[in-house]
Amino acid sequence: MKVKPIGEHAQSPVTMPGAKDVQMRMLIGPQDGAQVFHMRHFEVAPGGHSPHHAHDYEHEVLILKGRGTVKSEQGDRPCQPGDVVWVPPNVQHQFQNAGGEPLEFVCLIPAPRECV
Repeated sequence: MKVKPIGEHAQSPVTMPGAKDVQMRMLIGPQDGAQVFHMRHFEVAPGGHSPHHAHDYEHEVLILKGRGTVKSEQGDRPCQPGDVVWVPPNVQHQFQNAGGEPLEFVCLIPAPRECV
């Protein structure tokens, strides 16, 4: 079992092409022995955004702080604290900060197959 505040997890920049001013913390992952799901915390600075991309797995996202826009093939959708976002597999998506404070969210993904 693990109990640890978000702020005590190491934060590092997202270096994937297309990302701008995004930081990530691996909250639960391979370092914990998690073999089914990984939990990540993202912080997007004002004016920043995640890459516009797709992949073969789904995301479950909970918006914690700030205001943003979720871009997808179905159009742009605003998001705010308390909103839950589901991104199906193979759907182009991007999280953009639309406010003046950091946009923070928790994202759950399946553990990469090499971690199992």
